[in-house]
Amino acid sequence: MIGRTLIIFLVCCSSITVFSFIKNAPPSLKKQKAIRTIIVDAGHGIMENGGHNGAKGSYSYEDDICLAISKEFIKNLQKELPEIKVVETRPTEKITSLTRRANIANENKGDLFFCIHVNAAVPIRKREFIGNKTVTYYTGKGSNRKKKTKQVPQYKTYTVSNPAKGTETYIWGAHKSEEKELAVRENAPILQEQDFKKTYGDIDPNSPEFVALSLLKTKQYFKRSATLAGFVQDEFAKVGRVDRNVKQRGVGIWVLQATAMPSVLVETGYITNRAEEDYLNSKAGQKELADCMIRALKTYIDWIEKQQDETDKRNNSSNTNKSRDVNNFLKMIEEKEKAYVR
Repeated sequence: MIGRTLIIFLVCCSSITVFSFIKNAPPSLKKQKAIRTIIVDAGHGIMENGGHNGAKGSYSYEDDICLAISKEFIKNLQKELPEIKVVETRPTEKITSLTRRANIANENKGDLFFCIHVNAAVPIRKREFIGNKTVTYYTGKGSNRKKKTKQVPQYKTYTVSNPAKGTETYIWGAHKSEEKELAVRENAPILQEQDFKKTYGDIDPNSPEFVALSLLKTKQYFKRSATLAGFVQDEFAKVGRVDRNVKQRGVGIWVLQATAMPSVLVETGYITNRAEEDYLNSKAGQKELADCMIRALKTYIDWIEKQQDETDKRNNSSNTNKSRDVNNFLKMIEEKEKAYVR
Protein backbone atom coordinates (compact mmCIF):
# COMPACT_ATOMS: atom_id res chain seq x y z
CA MET A 1 0.00 0.00 0.00
CA ILE A 2 2.87 2.36 0.93
CA GLY A 3 4.65 1.48 -2.33
CA ARG A 4 1.56 2.30 -4.41
CA THR A 5 1.11 5.62 -2.59
CA LEU A 6 4.76 6.50 -3.22
CA ILE A 7 4.41 5.75 -6.96
CA ILE A 8 1.29 7.90 -7.22
CA PHE A 9 3.09 10.73 -5.40
CA LEU A 10 6.07 10.54 -7.75
CA VAL A 11 3.83 10.54 -10.85
CA CYS A 12 1.96 13.61 -9.59
CA CYS A 13 5.22 15.44 -8.90
CA SER A 14 6.50 14.60 -12.38
CA SER A 15 3.28 15.80 -13.99
CA ILE A 16 3.42 19.09 -12.08
CA THR A 17 7.05 19.58 -13.10
CA VAL A 18 6.32 18.92 -16.80
CA PHE A 19 3.25 21.17 -16.77
CA SER A 20 5.21 23.93 -15.08
CA PHE A 21 7.99 23.65 -17.68
CA ILE A 22 5.52 23.86 -20.58
CA LYS A 23 3.62 26.76 -19.04
CA ASN A 24 6.79 28.72 -18.33
CA ALA A 25 8.66 27.72 -21.47
CA PRO A 26 10.80 30.54 -22.86
CA PRO A 27 9.45 32.38 -25.93
CA SER A 28 12.09 30.74 -28.13
CA LEU A 29 10.49 27.32 -27.49
CA LYS A 30 6.96 28.43 -28.33
CA LYS A 31 5.69 27.89 -31.84
CA GLN A 32 6.29 30.92 -33.97
CA LYS A 33 3.23 32.40 -35.64
CA ALA A 34 3.09 32.02 -39.41
CA ILE A 35 1.99 35.62 -39.90
CA ARG A 36 3.29 38.27 -37.53
CA THR A 37 3.34 41.44 -39.62
CA ILE A 38 1.03 42.54 -42.44
CA ILE A 39 1.72 45.56 -44.62
CA VAL A 40 -1.39 47.40 -45.84
CA ASP A 41 -0.86 49.68 -48.81
CA ALA A 42 -3.61 52.13 -49.79
CA GLY A 43 -3.04 52.89 -53.46
CA HIS A 44 -2.29 56.35 -54.88
CA GLY A 45 -2.83 59.48 -52.70
CA ILE A 46 -3.05 63.25 -52.87
CA MET A 47 0.02 64.84 -54.46
CA GLU A 48 1.94 67.82 -53.10
CA ASN A 49 0.10 70.18 -55.47
CA GLY A 50 -3.21 68.96 -54.06
CA GLY A 51 -4.16 66.95 -57.13
CA HIS A 52 -5.45 63.40 -57.14
CA ASN A 53 -3.19 60.65 -58.40
CA GLY A 54 -5.63 57.82 -59.08
CA ALA A 55 -8.59 57.21 -61.34
CA LYS A 56 -11.67 59.45 -61.32
CA GLY A 57 -15.31 58.41 -61.32
CA SER A 58 -18.37 60.55 -61.90
CA TYR A 59 -18.09 62.09 -58.44
CA SER A 60 -15.25 60.42 -56.53
CA TYR A 61 -11.56 59.58 -56.67
CA GLU A 62 -9.64 56.32 -56.37
CA ASP A 63 -7.25 57.85 -53.80
CA ASP A 64 -10.04 58.42 -51.27
CA ILE A 65 -11.71 55.04 -51.81
CA CYS A 66 -8.44 53.11 -51.42
CA LEU A 67 -7.74 54.83 -48.10
CA ALA A 68 -11.29 54.26 -46.82
CA ILE A 69 -11.25 50.53 -47.65
CA SER A 70 -7.74 50.17 -46.19
CA LYS A 71 -8.84 51.80 -42.91
CA GLU A 72 -11.88 49.48 -42.71
CA PHE A 73 -9.66 46.47 -43.44
CA ILE A 74 -7.16 47.50 -40.75
CA LYS A 75 -9.90 48.13 -38.18
CA ASN A 76 -11.34 44.66 -38.75
CA LEU A 77 -7.90 43.08 -38.85
CA GLN A 78 -6.95 44.52 -35.46
CA LYS A 79 -10.26 43.33 -34.04
CA GLU A 80 -10.21 39.82 -35.51
CA LEU A 81 -6.45 39.15 -35.31
CA PRO A 82 -5.04 41.47 -32.60
CA GLU A 83 -1.80 39.49 -32.34
CA ILE A 84 -0.77 40.57 -35.84
CA LYS A 85 1.21 43.78 -36.27
CA VAL A 86 -0.18 46.08 -38.98
CA VAL A 87 1.99 48.60 -40.83
CA GLU A 88 0.47 51.21 -43.17
CA THR A 89 2.46 52.56 -46.09
CA ARG A 90 -0.01 55.45 -46.61
CA PRO A 91 -1.72 56.23 -43.30
CA THR A 92 -3.04 59.61 -44.47
CA GLU A 93 -4.52 61.07 -47.64
CA LYS A 94 -1.07 62.18 -48.80
CA ILE A 95 0.74 60.12 -51.42
CA THR A 96 3.71 57.88 -50.63
CA SER A 97 6.23 57.15 -53.37
CA LEU A 98 6.23 53.62 -54.79
CA THR A 99 9.86 53.08 -53.80
CA ARG A 100 9.13 54.15 -50.23
CA ARG A 101 6.13 51.82 -50.01
CA ALA A 102 8.29 48.81 -50.86
CA ASN A 103 11.02 49.97 -48.49
CA ILE A 104 8.53 50.32 -45.63
CA ALA A 105 7.33 46.76 -46.24
CA ASN A 106 10.85 45.33 -46.32
CA GLU A 107 12.16 47.37 -43.38
CA ASN A 108 9.30 46.11 -41.21
CA LYS A 109 9.94 42.49 -42.25
CA GLY A 110 6.40 42.02 -43.47
CA ASP A 111 5.03 38.51 -43.83
CA LEU A 112 2.29 39.64 -46.25
CA PHE A 113 1.70 42.69 -48.41
CA PHE A 114 -1.88 43.79 -49.15
CA CYS A 115 -2.15 46.53 -51.77
CA ILE A 116 -5.65 47.99 -52.20
CA HIS A 117 -6.68 49.72 -55.43
CA VAL A 118 -9.73 50.67 -57.46
CA ASN A 119 -10.04 49.74 -61.12
CA ALA A 120 -11.02 51.89 -64.09
CA ALA A 121 -12.07 51.00 -67.63
CA VAL A 122 -11.61 53.07 -70.77
CA PRO A 123 -14.92 54.42 -72.16
CA ILE A 124 -16.30 52.42 -75.09
CA ARG A 125 -16.05 54.23 -78.43
CA LYS A 126 -19.11 53.82 -80.67
CA ARG A 127 -19.92 54.71 -84.26
CA GLU A 128 -23.47 55.37 -85.46
CA PHE A 129 -24.84 55.81 -89.01
CA ILE A 130 -26.72 59.11 -89.33
CA GLY A 131 -27.52 59.21 -93.04
CA ASN A 132 -26.00 59.82 -96.48
CA LYS A 133 -24.43 62.95 -97.82
CA THR A 134 -24.47 63.90 -101.53
CA VAL A 135 -20.94 64.45 -102.75
CA THR A 136 -20.05 65.96 -106.14
CA TYR A 137 -17.09 64.71 -108.13
CA TYR A 138 -15.79 64.85 -111.70
CA THR A 139 -14.49 62.28 -114.16
CA GLY A 140 -12.55 62.64 -117.41
CA LYS A 141 -10.66 65.63 -118.84
CA GLY A 142 -11.38 68.48 -121.22
CA SER A 143 -14.57 68.06 -123.27
CA ASN A 144 -15.00 64.61 -121.70
CA ARG A 145 -15.10 66.01 -118.20
CA LYS A 146 -18.38 65.14 -116.53
CA LYS A 147 -19.97 66.10 -113.26
CA LYS A 148 -21.30 63.29 -111.10
CA THR A 149 -22.68 62.81 -107.61
CA LYS A 150 -22.67 59.96 -105.16
CA GLN A 151 -24.09 59.17 -101.75
CA VAL A 152 -21.48 58.89 -98.97
CA PRO A 153 -22.56 57.38 -95.65
CA GLN A 154 -22.10 59.65 -92.62
CA TYR A 155 -21.36 58.51 -89.10
CA LYS A 156 -21.02 60.11 -85.71
CA THR A 157 -18.68 58.79 -83.05
CA TYR A 158 -19.19 59.02 -79.32
CA THR A 159 -18.22 57.25 -76.11
CA VAL A 160 -20.28 55.56 -73.41
CA SER A 161 -19.33 54.42 -69.93
CA ASN A 162 -17.67 51.05 -69.80
CA PRO A 163 -19.92 48.52 -67.99
CA ALA A 164 -16.92 46.55 -66.65
CA LYS A 165 -17.39 45.53 -63.03
CA GLY A 166 -16.10 43.12 -60.42
CA THR A 167 -12.89 42.40 -58.56
CA GLU A 168 -9.57 40.97 -59.61
CA THR A 169 -6.38 40.28 -57.69
CA TYR A 170 -2.89 40.66 -59.13
CA ILE A 171 0.33 38.91 -58.22
CA TRP A 172 3.83 39.39 -59.59
CA GLY A 173 4.26 37.47 -62.84
CA ALA A 174 6.20 34.21 -62.67
CA HIS A 175 7.84 35.02 -66.01
CA LYS A 176 9.55 37.98 -64.31
CA SER A 177 10.91 35.99 -61.37
CA GLU A 178 14.48 37.16 -61.96
CA GLU A 179 13.47 40.72 -61.01
CA LYS A 180 11.78 39.51 -57.84
CA GLU A 181 14.85 37.45 -57.04
CA LEU A 182 16.96 40.59 -57.37
CA ALA A 183 14.72 42.32 -54.83
CA VAL A 184 15.23 39.38 -52.46
CA ARG A 185 18.99 39.67 -52.78
CA GLU A 186 18.97 43.44 -52.35
CA ASN A 187 17.02 43.01 -49.13
CA ALA A 188 19.10 40.11 -47.84
CA PRO A 189 19.78 41.63 -44.38
CA ILE A 190 16.05 42.27 -43.89
CA LEU A 191 15.15 38.71 -44.83
CA GLN A 192 17.31 37.20 -42.10
CA GLU A 193 15.28 35.32 -39.55
CA GLN A 194 15.73 35.59 -35.80
CA ASP A 195 19.09 34.06 -34.76
CA PHE A 196 19.83 33.61 -38.46
CA LYS A 197 23.62 33.89 -38.09
CA LYS A 198 23.63 31.85 -34.89
CA THR A 199 21.82 29.01 -36.63
CA TYR A 200 23.18 29.14 -40.16
CA GLY A 201 26.36 31.20 -39.99
CA ASP A 202 27.33 34.04 -42.33
CA ILE A 203 25.94 33.83 -45.83
CA ASP A 204 27.26 36.12 -48.54
CA PRO A 205 24.33 37.62 -50.54
CA ASN A 206 26.56 37.61 -53.62
CA SER A 207 27.51 33.95 -53.35
CA PRO A 208 26.07 31.30 -55.72
CA GLU A 209 24.52 29.61 -52.68
CA PHE A 210 22.60 32.71 -51.69
CA VAL A 211 21.52 33.33 -55.28
CA ALA A 212 20.03 29.83 -55.24
CA LEU A 213 18.35 30.61 -51.92
CA SER A 214 16.90 33.80 -53.37
CA LEU A 215 15.42 31.90 -56.29
CA LEU A 216 13.85 29.39 -53.93
CA LYS A 217 12.35 32.14 -51.80
CA THR A 218 11.02 33.79 -54.94
CA LYS A 219 9.25 30.56 -55.90
CA GLN A 220 7.79 30.38 -52.41
CA TYR A 221 6.54 33.96 -52.63
CA PHE A 222 4.89 33.25 -55.96
CA LYS A 223 3.07 30.15 -54.72
CA ARG A 224 1.96 31.79 -51.50
CA SER A 225 0.89 34.98 -53.29
CA ALA A 226 -1.13 32.95 -55.80
CA THR A 227 -2.76 30.96 -53.00
CA LEU A 228 -3.70 34.07 -51.02
CA ALA A 229 -5.02 35.77 -54.18
CA GLY A 230 -7.18 32.72 -54.89
CA PHE A 231 -8.66 32.82 -51.39
CA VAL A 232 -9.40 36.55 -51.79
CA GLN A 233 -11.24 36.02 -55.07
CA ASP A 234 -13.18 33.08 -53.61
CA GLU A 235 -14.50 35.28 -50.81
CA PHE A 236 -15.54 38.04 -53.20
CA ALA A 237 -17.40 35.50 -55.35
CA LYS A 238 -19.27 34.19 -52.28
CA VAL A 239 -20.88 37.60 -51.64
CA GLY A 240 -21.91 38.00 -55.28
CA ARG A 241 -19.08 40.12 -56.63
CA VAL A 242 -18.15 39.45 -60.25
CA ASP A 243 -15.01 37.30 -60.07
CA ARG A 244 -12.46 38.54 -62.61
CA ASN A 245 -9.89 35.98 -61.42
CA VAL A 246 -6.29 36.07 -60.25
CA LYS A 247 -3.98 37.69 -62.78
CA GLN A 248 -0.23 38.05 -63.20
CA ARG A 249 1.52 41.31 -63.92
CA GLY A 250 5.13 41.59 -65.01
CA VAL A 251 5.20 45.34 -65.49
CA GLY A 252 3.74 48.43 -63.91
CA ILE A 253 3.36 47.25 -60.30
CA TRP A 254 6.55 48.13 -58.44
CA VAL A 255 5.13 47.26 -55.01
CA LEU A 256 4.61 43.65 -56.13
CA GLN A 257 8.05 43.45 -57.72
CA ALA A 258 10.15 44.99 -54.95
CA THR A 259 8.54 43.56 -51.82
CA ALA A 260 10.43 40.58 -50.43
CA MET A 261 7.35 38.73 -49.20
CA PRO A 262 4.11 37.23 -50.58
CA SER A 263 2.24 40.17 -52.12
CA VAL A 264 -1.17 40.79 -53.67
CA LEU A 265 -2.80 43.82 -55.26
CA VAL A 266 -6.59 43.83 -54.98
CA GLU A 267 -8.60 45.80 -57.54
CA THR A 268 -11.77 46.14 -55.48
CA GLY A 269 -14.11 47.42 -58.20
CA TYR A 270 -14.61 49.80 -61.14
CA ILE A 271 -14.94 53.47 -60.33
CA THR A 272 -15.94 54.08 -63.98
CA ASN A 273 -19.13 52.06 -63.53
CA ARG A 274 -21.68 54.23 -61.69
CA ALA A 275 -23.23 51.33 -59.79
CA GLU A 276 -19.78 50.12 -58.79
CA GLU A 277 -18.74 53.64 -57.82
CA ASP A 278 -21.73 53.91 -55.49
CA TYR A 279 -20.84 50.53 -53.96
CA LEU A 280 -17.17 51.47 -53.46
CA ASN A 281 -18.12 54.73 -51.74
CA SER A 282 -20.75 53.19 -49.46
CA LYS A 283 -19.97 52.13 -45.89
CA ALA A 284 -21.71 48.80 -46.55
CA GLY A 285 -19.62 48.16 -49.65
CA GLN A 286 -16.35 49.06 -47.96
CA LYS A 287 -17.19 46.82 -44.99
CA GLU A 288 -18.11 43.91 -47.26
CA LEU A 289 -14.85 44.21 -49.19
CA ALA A 290 -12.83 44.41 -45.97
CA ASP A 291 -14.67 41.43 -44.46
CA CYS A 292 -13.96 39.36 -47.57
CA MET A 293 -10.24 40.07 -47.32
CA ILE A 294 -10.22 39.25 -43.59
CA ARG A 295 -11.88 35.87 -44.21
CA ALA A 296 -9.42 35.15 -47.02
CA LEU A 297 -6.54 36.05 -44.71
CA LYS A 298 -7.80 33.69 -42.00
CA THR A 299 -8.10 30.88 -44.53
CA TYR A 300 -4.58 31.59 -45.73
CA ILE A 301 -3.19 31.53 -42.18
CA ASP A 302 -4.90 28.20 -41.48
CA TRP A 303 -3.51 26.82 -44.74
CA ILE A 304 0.07 27.94 -44.18
CA GLU A 305 0.11 26.82 -40.53
CA LYS A 306 -1.11 23.40 -41.60
CA GLN A 307 1.77 23.19 -44.06
CA GLN A 308 4.20 24.22 -41.34
CA ASP A 309 2.83 21.61 -38.92
CA GLU A 310 3.32 18.90 -41.51
CA THR A 311 6.85 20.10 -42.20
CA ASP A 312 7.68 20.21 -38.47
CA LYS A 313 6.42 16.66 -37.99
CA ARG A 314 8.55 15.47 -40.88
CA ASN A 315 11.61 17.26 -39.53
CA ASN A 316 11.08 16.00 -35.95
CA SER A 317 10.77 12.40 -37.13
CA SER A 318 14.32 12.41 -38.49
CA ASN A 319 17.28 11.95 -36.15
CA THR A 320 19.73 13.92 -38.27
CA ASN A 321 21.23 17.06 -36.75
CA LYS A 322 20.85 20.36 -38.56
CA SER A 323 24.10 21.56 -40.01
CA ARG A 324 24.88 25.25 -40.06
CA ASP A 325 26.32 25.45 -43.55
CA VAL A 326 24.58 26.93 -46.57
CA ASN A 327 23.98 23.64 -48.37
CA ASN A 328 21.89 22.17 -45.57
CA PHE A 329 20.04 25.43 -45.15
CA LEU A 330 19.08 25.36 -48.82
CA LYS A 331 17.99 21.75 -48.49
CA MET A 332 15.70 22.69 -45.61
CA ILE A 333 14.19 25.54 -47.63
CA GLU A 334 13.61 23.18 -50.56
CA GLU A 335 11.69 20.81 -48.30
CA LYS A 336 9.52 23.67 -47.04
CA GLU A 337 8.98 24.87 -50.58
CA LYS A 338 7.57 21.48 -51.56
CA ALA A 339 5.20 21.65 -48.62
CA TYR A 340 3.84 25.02 -49.70
CA VAL A 341 2.61 23.76 -53.06
CA ARG A 342 -1.16 24.18 -53.05
